[in-house]
Amino acid sequence: MTCILMVCLGNICRSPLAHGILQSKLPEDHFYVDSAGTGAYHIGNAPDRRSIAVAKKNGLDISTQSARQFKVSDFDAFDYIYAMDQSNYNNIIRLARDTDDVNKVKLFLDVNPSVKNKNMPDPYYGEKDGFEYVYKLVNETCNIIAKALMRS
Repeated sequence: MTCILMVCLGNICRSPLAHGILQSKLPEDHFYVDSAGTGAYHIGNAPDRRSIAVAKKNGLDISTQSARQFKVSDFDAFDYIYAMDQSNYNNIIRLARDTDDVNKVKLFLDVNPSVKNKNMPDPYYGEKDGFEYVYKLVNETCNIIAKALMRS
């Protein structure tokens, strides 16, 4: 089983969308997808209502996800760890114990050659269209990741 973790700051906007979208593109019997936040702000909470709404509009239900904080043991549990932006990437790397841990961590948008700014925008303080844009960008990038994972 290949295990993939999506990580943003609070685990209520970007990483739950990435979790739900990637999970929908991969066979459950070969892949496990989860999400976490580097901050402890929303532990136990469901995703932001706007993330839930944009996912539902696109045929996905992420409402049962529950925010949790990234922990060192995630390096052992996951094969791939995708950070939504450079700040979260740096926070994860600070917890790495060795080069094996570091090598598991990637900046999510690094795999998407059509995107110049590799920091996934955080739609939390923006308007609804910010969630639409993030969904589109996450979906496009998850297509790339899913294709790569299915080949390996």
